[in-house]
Amino acid sequence: MFTYQTTDHKEARRLRIAQFNGRSATVHSGGETITGRVRSIVEGKPGVSAMWVITIIPEERPPAASKTRLTPRMHIAAEDYL
Repeated sequence: MFTYQTTDHKEARRLRIAQFNGRSATVHSGGETITGRVRSIVEGKPGVSAMWVITIIPEERPPAASKTRLTPRMHIAAEDYL
């Protein structure tokens, strides 16, 4: 689980909408990028500026496998002309 704090109203709203719609959200924090499902958004204690504490569950994505073709696409079409 990843906990993130922000004072940006637009970002908090974007993450709240992602949570409501069940979509994944991406957060950039300290040179780190986290993508996952928003579990909770809690508004901080009342004070001078608004603050939100966001909890994100990171998505586990398997590494992308390289797609290699065994034969060219036009091989089948070339046989029709012979």
